Amino acid sequence: MFFTRVPMPSSTNHDPADLQRAAAWFPLVGWLVGAVAAGVWWAASQAWPPAVASGLSLAATLLFTGAFHEDGFADVCDGFGGGYTKERTLEIMRDSRVGAFGAIGVVVMIVLKWQTVAALPLMAGAAVLFAGHAVSRAAAVSLMAVLPYVREDAARAKPLATELGGGRLLVALMCGLVPLVLTPARCAWALGGVAVLWLVLARWFRRRLGGYTGDCLGAAQQVCELGFYLGAVALL
Repeated sequence: MFFTRVPMPSSTNHDPADLQRAAAWFPLVGWLVGAVAAGVWWAASQAWPPAVASGLSLAATLLFTGAFHEDGFADVCDGFGGGYTKERTLEIMRDSRVGAFGAIGVVVMIVLKWQTVAALPLMAGAAVLFAGHAVSRAAAVSLMAVLPYVREDAARAKPLATELGGGRLLVALMCGLVPLVLTPARCAWALGGVAVLWLVLARWFRRRLGGYTGDCLGAAQQVCELGFYLGAVALL
């Protein structure tokens, strides 16, 4: 309900505490989104060139998730591009309007993912897409283990303001890493690039904001997903 547009029964009962308890399992959502991405990519590649298959796969994930993480990435681009203080950055990120930094950032991100996925070899592409969505969500969620939540207002991600550590962090990392067994062994080295991006983002968020927001997690997912694909293309 939080990460996708999958319809849920109206009778489903939930409360904010459910979101906190579910945080460790967020990479499993990546399995679902990754399965959609991989399935559309593989099916489309049987009839069209790689660039078309890549575009259709990307469009499917955008529809499936409601561009949830892309929206967070755009907000971070706007906030960090236009804000010079923590308060101003958070204010800009909260604005629902997309500015120049956000628009440019999302266009560049989508084009890079589009072209990178199009460059994946046919035999390994579906597995890389599936793994990329899980790995990137594990990387994003793991930021909750090292950074505090910084918003004081009632943001949509406020229920996520909880420390993720111990067994729950291990569950999240395992859910993110298990899909790698489906990819060629060399793809494991792509995790090195993801780790570097994770460290850069964690340091950047701490320096600029003193912690993370929901938008920061969305931006981290997008950056780490692209980083994984770039690494996989370079290695395969």
